[in-house]
Amino acid sequence: MKLSLSSSLYSRSKSTCQNLLKPFLNSTSTLNSSTIARSDSLYRRISPVGDPRDSVVPVLDQWVQEGRFLDRTQLRLIIKELKVYRRFQHALEISQWMSDKRYIPLSNADAATRLLLIFRVHGLEQAEKYFNNLHQDLKGFEVYTALLNCYADEKSVEKAESFMQKLRDMGFDKTPFCYNILLNLYYRIGSSEKLDSLMHEMEEEGHFDDHTLAIRLSAYASASDSDGIDSIVEKMESDPRVIMKGSTYAIAADGYLKVGQLDRALEMLKKLEGCIATEKRKNISFHVLLRLYAEVGNKDELYRIWNMYEENVKICNKGYITMLSSLLKFNDIEGAEKIFKEWESRGLSYDFRIPNFLIDAYSRNGHMGKAEALLHNGIGKGGKPFFTTWYCLTGGYILDNQVPKAAEALEKAMVCAPSSKIRKDTLATCLEYLEGKGDVGRAEEFISLLRTEGIFSAAVHEKLLSYIKDVKQ
Repeated sequence: MKLSLSSSLYSRSKSTCQNLLKPFLNSTSTLNSSTIARSDSLYRRISPVGDPRDSVVPVLDQWVQEGRFLDRTQLRLIIKELKVYRRFQHALEISQWMSDKRYIPLSNADAATRLLLIFRVHGLEQAEKYFNNLHQDLKGFEVYTALLNCYADEKSVEKAESFMQKLRDMGFDKTPFCYNILLNLYYRIGSSEKLDSLMHEMEEEGHFDDHTLAIRLSAYASASDSDGIDSIVEKMESDPRVIMKGSTYAIAADGYLKVGQLDRALEMLKKLEGCIATEKRKNISFHVLLRLYAEVGNKDELYRIWNMYEENVKICNKGYITMLSSLLKFNDIEGAEKIFKEWESRGLSYDFRIPNFLIDAYSRNGHMGKAEALLHNGIGKGGKPFFTTWYCLTGGYILDNQVPKAAEALEKAMVCAPSSKIRKDTLATCLEYLEGKGDVGRAEEFISLLRTEGIFSAAVHEKLLSYIKDVKQ
């Protein structure tokens, strides 16, 4: 992913209603269980291990060594919660630990969960390998649909359609679930013809539910078809069998914003707000409201929703991330600083994404002293800077004419995430500095590092080294 220092770190690369729909469809966690919520719970120990490079297995082993209670239900709940926060590596570790070290037999649901986690962490090929090696007794409806989900997420249309036919042949197509997976795939690849054809088939066969309409709504919103959005919203609201959800109004609001119908978007946001009381995961609705009011450009409403959020739900790191991102769309650094101080006072697990927002803002606005102070403060509290942390500092140092520090920060960025894309102008500035200072040896070392880490091809690597050697002579 190419990063630009001139825009917010966490701005969406593409405004799609798919991103709105997914968290609501996945928000089935039941982590309100007292077993999980207790201050001495296992989840409380696992939660601070935010870096996927750090294993949670030692935490699990320590829990068992202390003779504490642990069962399948508790582990499943933790896995489910980690999935909500996209901590797939840790969720997979727990799934594997559950059977490998606790000898808990896998159920069909456990196998389906593991297959999806393997796909998220290791890719489609490994997910297929796991499916093929799975004992036939475990290959029930949940596992088959999990693999169909993998094909859809990978946008592998041919494989998804072939596998769907296999499900039809096996009689697994009696509910809308499989159809909705395929329908969502057609929406994501923009195939309106296939989407319409499948919708027609679903209507004829009676394989139709709320999610089907939500996907159709997403397609209209993505296509900027306001009439289509109107028709689906009206259809759902007038059908007594349909329970309107916040996700539906969020998709509609995003669609109306895309076509510039601000009044209709605000109307949908008010309806979304009205759904919060009945939502299982209220925090997701609050996150959507914060983000969309920032896009609308209404800072007063943004703060009103934040205050409501604080009154109704215990805010965790994700909430602070959303609020900081929203405030910085207004370039409200002062407001962001207050929210950051509030987060620090809460004593939550140190997530470097949160100070990153201010590090980025400070770097873009020439406040490098503040940016460095936040960096050192975070490291002192046990936080681990990301590629984006060092990359933002690189840009800030260049703007502040501190090229030596920029070169140093860029090297640290490459160590954190060697596969990330570097802006050519940023790289050129650092290399020019090293060359201009006569530090040809370090320039060669830096270029070799970029080659080793896969940033340059062999051909580019040789050309750069030849250039540096010519300069030396």
